[in-house]
Amino acid sequence: MGLGLEGSPYEPTVSVIIPAMNAEATIGDLLESLMRVDYARDKLEIIVVDGGSTDGTEKIVKMYPVKLIVERRRGINVARNTGVKNSRGEIILFTDADCVVTEDWIKVMVRNFEDPEVGCVGGTVVRYRDDFLSRYADSSVMPVLRRFKKREVLENVKLFLRYPAGCNMALRRKVIEEAGGFDENILYGFDEDELVERACRMGYKMVLDPNSVIKHQHRSSLRTLLKQTFNYGRGGALLLRRRGIKESIPRWIMATLTLFLAWLAACVALAFLASTVNVLFLVPLLSITVLPLVILTAFYFVKALKSGEYVIAFTYPLIDFLRLFVFCTGGLYGVITAH
Repeated sequence: MGLGLEGSPYEPTVSVIIPAMNAEATIGDLLESLMRVDYARDKLEIIVVDGGSTDGTEKIVKMYPVKLIVERRRGINVARNTGVKNSRGEIILFTDADCVVTEDWIKVMVRNFEDPEVGCVGGTVVRYRDDFLSRYADSSVMPVLRRFKKREVLENVKLFLRYPAGCNMALRRKVIEEAGGFDENILYGFDEDELVERACRMGYKMVLDPNSVIKHQHRSSLRTLLKQTFNYGRGGALLLRRRGIKESIPRWIMATLTLFLAWLAACVALAFLASTVNVLFLVPLLSITVLPLVILTAFYFVKALKSGEYVIAFTYPLIDFLRLFVFCTGGLYGVITAH
């Protein structure tokens, strides 16, 4: 740890907040890992905010020396705000019930706050299991969660995916309070990101630290992965509706949905022209549908040469395409239905 005032170690009080809902299959692993973290126990509290689980989540949580709060109102941001209101930490760390933390997780996160201008810190998320879809989630050109290769100190959200994931994120308490907390109307996805952007607009710096690592239990089936991706699209649409395009993340979502609609319209138009005017219109149709898959296949083939897992060259591009299609479909659904 670094040094604080008058040469004393910088070791602020810390609260770890965990939203949970029907998490009996995973929350035990998380709490076990938190029992092993290297941080002064008198300066650490762990808070589980249960959203009204109907399984054995509460029973498992009560086996550990942590604070359990039952919050009947639904929504992950509701749980986060409830946790913050019932916490005492100067630094608030957030993770999810399907994660496992490393022993130095808290110390690595906290040392970034020695700079008083830093308001938010995000870390790297890697797979917990080593199954096929978990390896895909980490290796895709569109990673399911954030992975950072170098430490960065940013003044605002500019680049795609260069901001924290809610399962490995920390903020100063005063930043959360000054920003007015998490927006409880944003559901499904991007729920944490708009608070990060608000904090940056308030003048605080954001740190992305690859040395702060947690392991996440990624979705274990293609169906659940695509359902998660669809919901991310819905969350993006909600964020877009609530914040407009004046902020970076909603602008990216708007650009993605606009490009998707343009691509879809071009595909329909070319297919119609090929069937009614001239079959040669199939050439540009194939170009805008097949060529992206060919490029992705070439990219993953290079990675396969290093790993020896050649199946990824043909499967990963298809999963990428499906995820992008489902994300945009979820986004359009969210725009149309407004929920």
